[in-house]
Amino acid sequence: MHTVIRRYEGAGDSAEVCRRAVAEFGPMLSSRPGFQGYYAVDAGDGVLATITVFDTEEAALETTEAARAWVRENLPEIADIPPQITAGSTSGVAAETPA
Repeated sequence: MHTVIRRYEGAGDSAEVCRRAVAEFGPMLSSRPGFQGYYAVDAGDGVLATITVFDTEEAALETTEAARAWVRENLPEIADIPPQITAGSTSGVAAETPA
């Protein structure tokens, strides 16, 4: 698996940006081959991060341009904020099974 983390600072209402990312951008990702998960983290004070997980590096990295285009079109107030991007192979994956 491969994970891409994008961290934004100065996003204004980070809770609203996270809500929209999950509701609007997440479903676009979920239809792509190899999709494993998409998460948005509201750190408060205009700081947020998104975490995207795919089966392959190629599929995960393709989401970088998709995210950039979606932000430009749907969240112009943060379009000029370049995210800090961390990407790499995912290891040590463990998840709790929902009850």
